[in-house]
Amino acid sequence: MTRLKRLQPCDAGCPVRRSMDILDSKWMLLIIRELLKGKRRFGELLGAIGGISPKVLTQRLRLLEAEQIVNKTIYPEVPPRVEYELTVRGQGLQAVVDALAQWGATL
Repeated sequence: MTRLKRLQPCDAGCPVRRSMDILDSKWMLLIIRELLKGKRRFGELLGAIGGISPKVLTQRLRLLEAEQIVNKTIYPEVPPRVEYELTVRGQGLQAVVDALAQWGATL
C-alpha cells in the first residue's frame, strides 16, 4: 500500500475546492455526462436526465456556460433552435466522469 503524502488545508487555492465550487451542484456531472456524447438540445438533456426540472436545468447550464465549460449556440430560425456542447475545457472532464462511472459500477 502506498503512503499518502500529507495533504495541505483545502483553502480557496486548493484545486479540488476550485473544481468542486463548479461541479458540486446537484445534476452538474449528469449534464456533463450527457454533453460528453455530443451536442444536445435542451429537450434532449431534459429527457436524458430524469428528475431534473426545466428551471434547474436552465440554471445549471447557465453556470456551466459562465465557467466556460459549455457553449450555447442559438440558431436564428423560427422557432429558434438552441444547442449546447462542451468546450475544450468541459471535454477535459471526460476522465472524471469515466472514473466516477467505473467506481460507481463497483457499488
